[in-house]
Amino acid sequence: MGKKLEGKVAIVTGASKGIGASIARHFAKEGAKVVVNYATSKEGAEKVVKEIEKEGGKAVAVQADMSKPADIKRLFAESKKAFKTVDILVNNAGVYHFASLEEVTPEHFHEMFNLNVLGLILASQEAAKEFGEHGGNIINVSSVATVGIVHAGVYSATKAAVDAITHTLSQELGPKKIRVNSINPGMIETEGTVSGGFTNSDFRREIEKTTPLGRIGQVDDVAPVAVFLASDDAKWVTGETIFISGGKKN
Repeated sequence: MGKKLEGKVAIVTGASKGIGASIARHFAKEGAKVVVNYATSKEGAEKVVKEIEKEGGKAVAVQADMSKPADIKRLFAESKKAFKTVDILVNNAGVYHFASLEEVTPEHFHEMFNLNVLGLILASQEAAKEFGEHGGNIINVSSVATVGIVHAGVYSATKAAVDAITHTLSQELGPKKIRVNSINPGMIETEGTVSGGFTNSDFRREIEKTTPLGRIGQVDDVAPVAVFLASDDAKWVTGETIFISGGKKN
């Protein structure tokens, strides 16, 4: 049986760690050449590249701050220089900070919206230009936190925007043979959630109580769904938001 992404080139933003790194590794295992984007963690991105190469895959690390338009254009230029074309974009780069209403500032708002929303739009814009006549695939990493998370009003708003953009772009880009979907993870154990103290907290325990499968997720719970969406297995799937969260009790 052939590999599901053989011959494809994928850009995965924010791929030096966590969900992005796992998606990059899974894509490579399925035959894709992978551009491992990072903003600041060169060491982390190069580690992911080495892991992919060790398994016989092909990857390059490319620095770009996905909140900066010039960096986004350079990311695509360097990706084409390395691998000639682009077939898949995973908009995974993002940032989250929790703040009560009283603590929200314009800086807090713009930091998250510039990366989580504007960066995603501009990257999708570049991808749509580069995909060409053969079409392509955009996968947005959203979240279950679009509603109901205390002190996450701005972050939740960015992810609700991601879901809206996913649906809208799927209709706009469908005639160009470009599929657009989002994956919406629940709480995932990553470097960020560990360092932030979330994985050993009452917040985690409350989530586990209300999750039918009774646990938080791992990055390898998420990546296979991204592989599915990027592959021809999902060739009739677009405009969807797929929740990867262990279920939710009413």
